[in-house]
Amino acid sequence: MAGTINKVILIGHLGDEVKMHYFDGGNSIGRFPLATNETYTNKQTGEKVTTTEWHNIVVRNKLAEICEKYLNKGDKVYCEGRIKTRQWEGEDGSKRYTTEIHVVDMTFLSTKSELNNPSPNVAPKSETTKPNPSVNEVSGDDDLPF
Repeated sequence: MAGTINKVILIGHLGDEVKMHYFDGGNSIGRFPLATNETYTNKQTGEKVTTTEWHNIVVRNKLAEICEKYLNKGDKVYCEGRIKTRQWEGEDGSKRYTTEIHVVDMTFLSTKSELNNPSPNVAPKSETTKPNPSVNEVSGDDDLPF
């Protein structure tokens, strides 16, 4: 393969509300932590162990505004994007680094209220008050190849 790939796919739960920043010219950026869990059984003790990995998620412009409007802490989402590492100088003059996932595609999988109150009489997602934006709605692509 001649090229390289920087692609990340995550399914996890929001660890906090979406924090928005707005810029001159109408651009915006949203940030939130996303938790992914791994569960395994310790072979020596037979005990189930769960580890949590935290990811710094960054969304921009229309996707950021959709996330701010519809997502809350605890909601489950599917994210696709790329890894970016930023460097800056701290107040003490030391170099600081952070690794972020810059998301370009996202699907809302469930809300915290759905996880806490599962009910067989709940209306399908398309009829709920919190719509699930499709890939086309988020990316703006209305023409499908099929």
